[in-house]
Amino acid sequence: MGSASGADQNSDQVAIRQTVMGLQEAWNHHDMKAFANLFAEDADFVNVAGAWWKGRAEIEEKHRASHATIFRDSRLSIEEVDVRFLAPDIAIAHVLTALVRQKMTDDTVVSPRRALLTQVLQKQSGKWMIVASHNTDVRPPTPPATVNTTEPSR
Repeated sequence: MGSASGADQNSDQVAIRQTVMGLQEAWNHHDMKAFANLFAEDADFVNVAGAWWKGRAEIEEKHRASHATIFRDSRLSIEEVDVRFLAPDIAIAHVLTALVRQKMTDDTVVSPRRALLTQVLQKQSGKWMIVASHNTDVRPPTPPATVNTTEPSR
């Protein structure tokens, strides 16, 4: 693991959080160009359904299409951002989000959703860019299955 001076790491932490908060800003303005510009040119994005989009252009295109339909009235809130540096120019951010007003294709409003994004960011030409993002729905815990430990009657 690389190390950076405390002051550098603090300013990088602020810059990373600004990049992440830019996702919320762009989402809520339904500005998928601004959204995609937070990603490196060759970034990867895996959505909650497991679709894997490669490159900034595809990330923009797929998000633009969904914002014309199911996400057109949605609002995204970033609730928590946890940043861990792997090297002076590479960090992982875990980003907890809440999404409201998503719709089904029949315009039925979906219940509010929470998601956890795992993002890898890299400092490129002095700017922190998302190079990989994986979006996972957060669901309430499922109770453990009960196991019948009694012997069957004979």
